[in-house]
Amino acid sequence: MCPNCRAFITIKDRVCPYCGVQLGPRAIDSRAGQFAASFLPSANVTSTLVVVINVALFLAEILVSRRFSNSWDVNGSVAVAFGAKYAPFIYAGQWWRLITAGFLHGGFWHIIMNCWALFVLVTEVEQFYGTSRVLFVYVFSTFTGFLASTLWSPRSLSLGASAACFGYFGIMLAMGLRNRADPLTQAVRAHYGQWLILGLLMSLIPGVDMAAHVGGFIGGFLVGVMGGLPGLPGTPRERFWRVLAGVAVAITLYAFFLDSLSFHNLLRGG
Repeated sequence: MCPNCRAFITIKDRVCPYCGVQLGPRAIDSRAGQFAASFLPSANVTSTLVVVINVALFLAEILVSRRFSNSWDVNGSVAVAFGAKYAPFIYAGQWWRLITAGFLHGGFWHIIMNCWALFVLVTEVEQFYGTSRVLFVYVFSTFTGFLASTLWSPRSLSLGASAACFGYFGIMLAMGLRNRADPLTQAVRAHYGQWLILGLLMSLIPGVDMAAHVGGFIGGFLVGVMGGLPGLPGTPRERFWRVLAGVAVAITLYAFFLDSLSFHNLLRGG
């Protein structure tokens, strides 16, 4: 039935043939689309870029690993050459592994799970905190995560973006320390508290780096407590965070540059 003239029309009509009013989708169609969309994460430029970088590096790891075996898993020597966290090399001065490890992955399920989480988290966190803090938290929580991993479990080889994911849990839960009576703050705290509990339970699985997750969470939480939510654009405080984000990106690029210098020598040794 046309909502304007109340004439009976077909479900395929997008313009009423009697009064000429433009017709929108049926409510049931809208609900179906919303239901389907609820299973897919939202995307924006930042989340897409972060995922693309992680996937590109993973594919590079796979291609190089195929030189050593027929397996589609990442070879341990290749992971070390690409910049995974490996305590003996870090203690020898290769500090950049505390950052490069956060962009590398060891297998298909590893990259799929982490990229799915990043795709959701980067978009949601950016809506509250802005791009500058999102970029800074990724690098800073990766650093604190793998630093904790190096101190806690120095004998293990570790890599993955999950330290950054826990950093995003941390910065969102830090928001819950302020305006506790605000319904939005309560909803955010409950939502990310569930994410955190689930993530910590999964961290108990053998082979998962609990220390990196805890360290990443602490890093993100500290940024949320000290940095707070963004203020007005163009203020000195927000310009400062843009500079911090730029420094974090520059340090990441420099870290991969330093790692590339030792890449071939490590592969020959592996």
